[in-house]
Amino acid sequence: MTHTFNRLTTVAALDIGSSKVCCIIAKISRDKKIKVVGYGYNASKGIKNGVITDLNQATLSVCNAVETAEQMANERIDRVIINVSGDKIKSVIKSASISINKNKPISEADINKVIEKGIHKINVEGNELIHCLPMSYHCDNGEEIKDPRNIYGSELSVDILLGMIPDILFRNEQTIIENAHLEIAEKAFSAYASGLACLVEDEMEIGSTIVDIGGGTTSICSFKHGHPTYFAALPVGGNNVTNDIAWGLTTSFTHAERLKTLHGCAFMTSKDKEELINVYPVGEEDDSLIKQVPKAELISIITPRIEETFELVNHKLMEQGLGGINSHRVVLTGGGSCLSGIQDVATMVLDKQVRLGKPRNILSLPDNLYNPSFSTAIGLLLFAINYTEKKPGKIINKPSGGTTSFSKIFSWMKQNF
Repeated sequence: MTHTFNRLTTVAALDIGSSKVCCIIAKISRDKKIKVVGYGYNASKGIKNGVITDLNQATLSVCNAVETAEQMANERIDRVIINVSGDKIKSVIKSASISINKNKPISEADINKVIEKGIHKINVEGNELIHCLPMSYHCDNGEEIKDPRNIYGSELSVDILLGMIPDILFRNEQTIIENAHLEIAEKAFSAYASGLACLVEDEMEIGSTIVDIGGGTTSICSFKHGHPTYFAALPVGGNNVTNDIAWGLTTSFTHAERLKTLHGCAFMTSKDKEELINVYPVGEEDDSLIKQVPKAELISIITPRIEETFELVNHKLMEQGLGGINSHRVVLTGGGSCLSGIQDVATMVLDKQVRLGKPRNILSLPDNLYNPSFSTAIGLLLFAINYTEKKPGKIINKPSGGTTSFSKIFSWMKQNF
């Protein structure tokens, strides 16, 4: 599906995370240029490790972020594009093939036919289907082809990437959206959206993995030939580091977060043993009770958790056969990637080229949003204007109720784009 912009169109993105909820409202021009006109964000409540733990608190967090964005944009919204996260997301590849006329070159109709066969009667086994993306084509079981149009052959096959999450987890997120009197226009995995915001075209083409380190989860999305090839997530994030600091230094979660932000680093230097930092004991606010500890003690708590996180990421990459490919880059983003020294530790553990990623694919982005913490929200806007997914007409073994029908989504997209 290709969008045609006949007028300025309003699009709203809603990033529901474990540490913050962010809403961004933008205007889309005829030539697909995005202009942010309003945004709002606040600390998340009722969400832990990407899982809804308190519907009322989570709904309030969403309402507050949306209301702030609406006030800035001076416009009301009723539909949003949302992110989907959590450590239960998974990806599966489904293949399909058809016979074609060897005397004629492969046509658009042939491509559509093999895709339709691939997405027909998809069995999600109790999961919500988030993504359905054709990845690669093969002609007569030969080498991978990015675009098979006008090639001759007798058989055309396609590999389709399915991204899923347990239905019950998505249903809770949908309930929050409904409680906030909003409707889900579309949905995307957090790391996929972050990749759209942070990766350059060459990285998507040659091969790279976006690692979005959030508050409660670390989301992963690998790209090659311009499209996603793998989705995964880990149940660790920036909040785990903060918890470790709180426990290790016997201080409050709030002060631990402050220590991480001001003095935290992913690796230790010789100077860290000499520098002292102030720590408030938990439950004490009297300045006379402040204790001083070497900065090295703080970093010795942070480093093992960061190394563990990237060892888990490396395990995921190894499972996909990406561990030994030196040309495969890793881009870190998300709020957790702001920790000093994290790029160096990632480079060492993953044995790959690693860079830090910020939202870069939208011009004239407000300074407050030019931050890794907002990569997912910005990416959701880009996902909206480049939406090309084809969803199956029939899904098998999926519990009834709960999701916005594709017909409604298509109707909304057609109307607005």
